Amino acid sequence: MAKPVTADRLIDDLSAVIRDAEGLLKATAAQTGEKVQEIRARAEESVRQAKERLAGVEEEALQRAKVLAGEAEQYVRTNPWQAVGVAAGIGLVLGLLISRR
Repeated sequence: MAKPVTADRLIDDLSAVIRDAEGLLKATAAQTGEKVQEIRARAEESVRQAKERLAGVEEEALQRAKVLAGEAEQYVRTNPWQAVGVAAGIGLVLGLLISRR
């Protein structure tokens, strides 16, 4: 069964591609020729751009997480008894699921 696609998984996959591309660039460093140099230059530029995009995605994800945490905290402060009820309900469901195994 395939794993669901999540932002974290995409970030991990992009990081792996960048690492692999950097390894390939290092492995071909001794290769010479105009065509090879042209391809290496394009690959290095692609890796640089991918790193910049990855940094942007990670920063955006961090900002979203902070906003969501702030909203959750505000909700709990505004509705403490509802939050306790939801937490108790989730705990009950998890307890029932765990006890059946």
